[in-house]
Amino acid sequence: MKRRVREVIVVEGRYDKNALRQAVEATVIETGGFGVFKDGEKLALLRRLAAERGLILLTDSDGAGFVIRNFLKGAIPPDRLKQAYIPDIYGKERRKTAPGKEGKLGVEGMPPAVLLQALERAGAVFEDGDASRERTPITKGDFYDLGLTGGTNSAALRGAVLRALDLPERMTANALLEAVNLLYGREEFLALVERL
Repeated sequence: MKRRVREVIVVEGRYDKNALRQAVEATVIETGGFGVFKDGEKLALLRRLAAERGLILLTDSDGAGFVIRNFLKGAIPPDRLKQAYIPDIYGKERRKTAPGKEGKLGVEGMPPAVLLQALERAGAVFEDGDASRERTPITKGDFYDLGLTGGTNSAALRGAVLRALDLPERMTANALLEAVNLLYGREEFLALVERL
């Protein structure tokens, strides 16, 4: 049985996310590599998640990984951020034809036990056996039923929800859906929308 991590884990890309999901059960957010530098919505979401649940940064151990790590260290309050580091292991990932520029394996190339150990060393909070954190997700269908998508007044209603939740006004419907599923329980969110 995989251990459940309370904090949100931030990785560079989808292959890192897939590797991590083999090691632990957690909410994992991808930076999209250097894309996070220009993605105000993603950064706002990461700040909000840091405030609510805390973040663990788990980037590759190469230069690019440290550029992303240092950017996020400057953007997230230090008391809400933990640093998880993978060891320098040289080689190449299976899906690649050649090793990376520095010849090191990234997060995607690490065995699950190594990733779990990195999280443990970072001080991750494990919630083993705590089923109370399970949430029924809010779906795109719910958004439609609530008038948040597909209606003539949907954009205005989403704007009201974004303001009520203190989220960036430019968030797309999909970004809002992701955010509410990370930050709120279903009943809590539905009650909030009813009050608007």
